[in-house]
Amino acid sequence: MQFNSLTQTQAAKLAAGKYADGRGLWLHKRNQSFGKWVFRYISWNRRREMGLGRWPDVSIKDARAAASDARRLLRLEKDPINERARRSSSSKNLTVAAAISGCFEALKPNLKEDGRAGRWLSPLQNHVLPRMGQSPIEMIDQHEIVAVLGPIWREKPEAARKAMNRLNLALKYASAVGADVDLGAPSKAKTLLGPQRQTVRHIPAMPYQDIPNFYRDLTRRNEMSALALRFLILTAARTSEVRLISSEEIAANLWILPGERTKSGRAFRIPLTDSAQAVLNKARAVSPNAYFFISVRSKPLSDMAMSKLMKRQGLVARPHGFRAAFRTWAEEQTDYAFEIKESALGHNVDRGVVAAYQRSDRLEKRRHLLESWEKFLGADQYSK
Repeated sequence: MQFNSLTQTQAAKLAAGKYADGRGLWLHKRNQSFGKWVFRYISWNRRREMGLGRWPDVSIKDARAAASDARRLLRLEKDPINERARRSSSSKNLTVAAAISGCFEALKPNLKEDGRAGRWLSPLQNHVLPRMGQSPIEMIDQHEIVAVLGPIWREKPEAARKAMNRLNLALKYASAVGADVDLGAPSKAKTLLGPQRQTVRHIPAMPYQDIPNFYRDLTRRNEMSALALRFLILTAARTSEVRLISSEEIAANLWILPGERTKSGRAFRIPLTDSAQAVLNKARAVSPNAYFFISVRSKPLSDMAMSKLMKRQGLVARPHGFRAAFRTWAEEQTDYAFEIKESALGHNVDRGVVAAYQRSDRLEKRRHLLESWEKFLGADQYSK
């Protein structure tokens, strides 16, 4: 049988009947004016016919291209009819919102607290979903993305960057479930939007030389937020870690943070100096539940409580900045190894092969470093 034996002119003149174009492609004519394209094939010893569209609406060229795609699937041992049905059911009416939701569910196991904090979704909820959430994912191209993210591309570069990256992941998810999406749309949108302004804004930190006086002033205050700030400074921990600390995480002179409460996702042991334990004992004396640092309603301190205390004092520095101040002090005033100073902040310094063999968390060396920090602050005189 000849291949590509039909022409558009011949097809128009043919009477009702079935005519082979070759390699499984047939034209079934109902009459001289109308017909349909059919691809015949055998899959798993079963003869099947797959419709490729109406003639003359679908040209011979397009019908041959569709038949070629079907033959490619057969070479991959996939049934073309079943594959088309699967793609249709998976991607039918898939909106941007549905693709983002599906992508989020798939990524949950690798997100902190399974994504319950909402940080992964927030850039999309704020800037993408209100504008294109109900649009079909298959309709999204670079121009749609530019229209949505263009207004914040340089005004809110970090939010725009996160939204772009997560939209890219949603498009990959949609492609995986069978949607016909343009995976290159985010990259092309970045080209149209141009470079962002690269401005790094560090959280304001108090110079470490000023912290002993600030710590002394905190010991004279009765607010729970002042007590929490003292503990934060002594441990160089994060605000979220400190305000949610509970008695379940304390074992003797150790604070054991579970992986779901750390930025790295790894459990982390923090040595508690005498001063840090004294602060916890003082908080425990007034707390009616498992949490140490509580609000007037007996709930954990809000995420802004410590920051507000510093703001009311007219300070530019913020609580998270004490981590940077501690690290700067450790660099300039101590001889501890780089790995000790970094791991004291919970940073992962062991990677690759080193991480496979070096399994110590350097607990005792970190304890000595925090005891040196305690003495620098003069905190030990307030814990007696």
